[in-house]
Amino acid sequence: MYKVGVLQFEPKLFQVDQNLNYLRKMLEDIEADLVVLPELATSGYVFNSLDEVKSLAEDAKTGKTAQLFTQLSQELDCSFVVGFAENDQGKLYNSSSLFNPNGEIFTYRKTHLFFEEKLFFTPGDSGLNVYPAKGGVKVGMMICFDWQFPESARTLALRGAQIIAHPSNLVLPWCQKAMTIRSLENRVFSITSNRTGTEINGDKELYFTGMSQILNTKGEVLTSLTKTEEGINFVRINPSDALSKQVTEHNNAFTDRRPDMYQT
Repeated sequence: MYKVGVLQFEPKLFQVDQNLNYLRKMLEDIEADLVVLPELATSGYVFNSLDEVKSLAEDAKTGKTAQLFTQLSQELDCSFVVGFAENDQGKLYNSSSLFNPNGEIFTYRKTHLFFEEKLFFTPGDSGLNVYPAKGGVKVGMMICFDWQFPESARTLALRGAQIIAHPSNLVLPWCQKAMTIRSLENRVFSITSNRTGTEINGDKELYFTGMSQILNTKGEVLTSLTKTEEGINFVRINPSDALSKQVTEHNNAFTDRRPDMYQT
């Protein structure tokens, strides 16, 4: 069995070092194979200017977030998926990285930007890809508003994802329920890690919905957190369950597809 975890907490806006230290303390004694953290977990979310984002954005391989989670992954023998603001030669992305115990780092850049993210971030150009986590388990990454587009999860599933890691900063009320369908229709596990709390920057204020969750291949909730609590919930899963796409004896979620009948 494969032990997976979902972490929920309240990042402090602009306090990268404080957030990283807090996450280190939350994670220092865990035993797991894969843990998913929220979107923009190290920076906070409510920005007022491009300069604010630039001051927080990091290199995906050498930044403070990468340094900490490369170290934690090796120390704890655990893969981590973590959201952060990425700076790649002056271009800013809303990104997440998969950190593996063997030192591998795989980075995804958010495909579908939400609301004012469009003012600060470049639309992701990484594509929706699947990467090996600890033990060779195949993990695909989405970020937050990617949930709105069924093609995101379907692409990852068609490319072999057994687990969809879904760092989020959710403010709309529909995602958690929608992800039950994404897991069910694709017969994959999903881990939605949301933040909690209310964040204020000047006259802007956003409330985040919490309710992080881990779902099985039938869209059933294996574990979840409340709207407000901080913590890490763990469950044990069999990732190979996601290799079967059978719905009934005569139906298969993938081979029954008829792409020639669909509009793209």
